[in-house]
Amino acid sequence: MAKRSQLLAPFKGTSARRTIPDRVQDVVQQFDRRSEQLIGWVQLTLGSFLAILYLVAPRPTDGLMQQPVPVSLAIYLAFTGLRLFLSYRMRLPDWFLGFSILVDITLLFGLIWYFHIQYGQTASFYLRAPTVMYVFVFIAIRAFRFEPAWVLATGASAAVGWFLLTAYAIWASGPESITRSYVAYLQGNGILIGAEIDKIVAILLLTTVLAFALARAKQLLAVATREQIEREELRRFLPPDVERAITEAPLGIVAGAAEERDAAIIVLDIRGFSAFVNRSQPKEAVQTLVGLHRLIVPVVQRHGGVVDKYLGDGVLATFGATRPSPTAAADALHALVEIMAIAREWSTASELAGLSLRMNGAATAGKVVFAALGDEFRLEYTVIGDAVNLAAKLEKHNKAERTAALTTRETYALALAQGFSTEVPAELRSACLVQGVPGAIDIVVLDP
Repeated sequence: MAKRSQLLAPFKGTSARRTIPDRVQDVVQQFDRRSEQLIGWVQLTLGSFLAILYLVAPRPTDGLMQQPVPVSLAIYLAFTGLRLFLSYRMRLPDWFLGFSILVDITLLFGLIWYFHIQYGQTASFYLRAPTVMYVFVFIAIRAFRFEPAWVLATGASAAVGWFLLTAYAIWASGPESITRSYVAYLQGNGILIGAEIDKIVAILLLTTVLAFALARAKQLLAVATREQIEREELRRFLPPDVERAITEAPLGIVAGAAEERDAAIIVLDIRGFSAFVNRSQPKEAVQTLVGLHRLIVPVVQRHGGVVDKYLGDGVLATFGATRPSPTAAADALHALVEIMAIAREWSTASELAGLSLRMNGAATAGKVVFAALGDEFRLEYTVIGDAVNLAAKLEKHNKAERTAALTTRETYALALAQGFSTEVPAELRSACLVQGVPGAIDIVVLDP
């Protein structure tokens, strides 16, 4: 029962819209509007083709008059042109679309009805007109829109129209015109009820098949549109390299999936931010952070890095973790030095505003594991390893050294080998004791 309701949902305007988020519905409506424009162009092309065909084709020698044909084509082309023009200016209202369906079917069946007058025959004569095949074209054209209701409306109008034409033929030709002989039907003006029912059934069958096909297509369009919107939104939360690692993975990502790489890590933190938060409005604190991120994130990205995560008022960025890089250490130090220059200007501006905020940072390089952590319901790509832990500890060590940016002697040497500028001021401090790090290590103060 649930599957049946889900299948029929696209036929029910209001219930279908409840199951589709507004943003997805807006995209579908935009698609429908473009589809309506396409329908207009197809119908205008079809009408133009029929008009050209009428002008160049030889006239039947047994026809008495053909005035309604050019008049009907002129009316059809004028109305189709108006509809196409309006489709570019506005979203066509439903009543107008329904009216256009009636115009299409009425003009087509009106021409067919006129055949018996044109050729001086009984009304049953027009029931054999091959022009009725164009009704399938009108039904199929409506399938350009992902709205089964319009296909159903066109098919139902055509079925009712042909029923009325058949009823009129029986009334005008008299009951004696009804025959049960297929041969008499083909060779004379007899009316074979079964043949006309077959036409109506064929119209309704085509309409039903197309409508259900569109119902499934509309569901697929809604799902695909929803997923596209969700993916575009998620891109704002995932670095491009992480998204690429997820979408291009040959198999589904599972918790524990990991790769070991040579990478570099930057850890940034704002001194004095906790006190600032305590005496500020939450929105003001957030806006301050967002403003700083707008300055430093492009620097990280410009040097080939990825912001792995925001740690409250801190930032963890990686270089060469999401994808291998032969210059990860040099890129990290270049980014750190540039960020520190921006941070000094930012700190000066904050002091003028009565704030006391200062950014510290540290960079390290070494083996890291780029891994998917979590469980089967929620995963997060991140980096783990000694280089990550050491960067976090070095960042805190800035306070003890009264510095702003630190790295290790090994990272600095590796960065120089990878092309890091020797013109950047640097100061070596040997045998420093960093809290949480066993033994003394040599550190380098960047741009002291």
